[in-house]
Amino acid sequence: MEAPKLPAPQIYDPQGGAGTAGRVRLRTLVYIRWAAVAGQLASLLVVHYGLGFPLPFAWALAAVAVSALLNIAVSASRPLGTYIEDRPAALYLAYDIAQLSVLLYLAGGLQNPFSVLILAPVIVSASVLSRRSTIGLGALSALSITVLALWHQPFPWRGAGFPLPELYVMGIWEALALGIVFIAAYVGSVAQEARQMSNALAATQMALAREQRLSALGGLAAAAAHELGSPLATIAVAAKEMQRAVKKGSALAEDVDLLIEQSDRCREILAALSRRPDTDPGEPFARLPISALVEASGEPYVGGHIALAFHRQPLDDSEAFEPNVARSPEILHGLGTIIENAVQFAKTRVDVGTSWDALSVTVTVRDDGPGFSGAVRDRLGEPYVSSRDDEGHMGLGVFIASTLLDHTGAALSFSNEEAGGAMVAIRWNRATIEAERHGTAT
Repeated sequence: MEAPKLPAPQIYDPQGGAGTAGRVRLRTLVYIRWAAVAGQLASLLVVHYGLGFPLPFAWALAAVAVSALLNIAVSASRPLGTYIEDRPAALYLAYDIAQLSVLLYLAGGLQNPFSVLILAPVIVSASVLSRRSTIGLGALSALSITVLALWHQPFPWRGAGFPLPELYVMGIWEALALGIVFIAAYVGSVAQEARQMSNALAATQMALAREQRLSALGGLAAAAAHELGSPLATIAVAAKEMQRAVKKGSALAEDVDLLIEQSDRCREILAALSRRPDTDPGEPFARLPISALVEASGEPYVGGHIALAFHRQPLDDSEAFEPNVARSPEILHGLGTIIENAVQFAKTRVDVGTSWDALSVTVTVRDDGPGFSGAVRDRLGEPYVSSRDDEGHMGLGVFIASTLLDHTGAALSFSNEEAGGAMVAIRWNRATIEAERHGTAT
């Protein structure tokens, strides 16, 4: 059964900018700001009334009140459960940086120990927003700490207080600046990799679901053919009886001939449907030789400008018989993707070999193309790894194939041939692949 062509999955672009689908709920940002408002208000009350430190309390309280009012307005404007796009989320966090900078300006600038909180919006952005937004927010934070290092109100202190040395303040500035760069690079890279893996796994599930639906459709077709076979045979018998009873050349004879002709055609259609294997172990063709399954995986790519040859033989002259395996959607799609990539990279020829012994089953896919580059070969099987500049080659495809084949118990290896070209080897434990069912094959 031919592996279906899957549509490109709709996934989040971690490099995207404006208009990129959001990855953060509005509720999350609103709750974070409410926590910030509560913490700022508590700090102001403790410093001003509890410790008695001089502070421009009215201005600071106004800055906190503006954040609270803005949060209320945002909450009332749209449901909190909605995901927001990249740019609005970045602007939301940019305001938080500006508001915190105002409070720090009123309370000593970088001499205030709470200045470290300027990193918080950058951390949030690096975790859930695009790299472009994170760079923008990091630049805004760097500008804010630079301004705060040079201009700020005196640090609130009981009595005359004491000024911190400029060298120490510059050290704080440097630490915060390095923290912004480190967070934007490190946290952003880790979060981007996690997003890519999540998107790739979603694409894998889509591929498997399509294969399983196609397999179920084949089973439905076989069942329909089986159920319709008996009444069709009865119709054919009755039509032939009528053919013998009517006179040749009459109008009724022509109708009977047409009825027999169409019943024969229906029989051919049902026979073709019956040849589409079901995955029910009790149905015919539910299990077939491994070489036949391999050929079925590569059948869509036969007949093109690249010669595709299939070979089968036991390993080391083994007398073990060829294993019969369940017709698995995972194997069909996984092998089909590996063969498709080989055809895309090959110059003239792709050879697909199937071999087995008493303990294992191995399928090798060789092409006469340029082979795997060193940088790509060590990372094949990871999502979004491509040896081509254009999309759709050796990226999600190999990851999906590796994931599906791994689900059946296969081990994949990628190498280059000494004479040139690439080779992919897929190996199963024979007992595993011969099991009546494995994984989610239905």
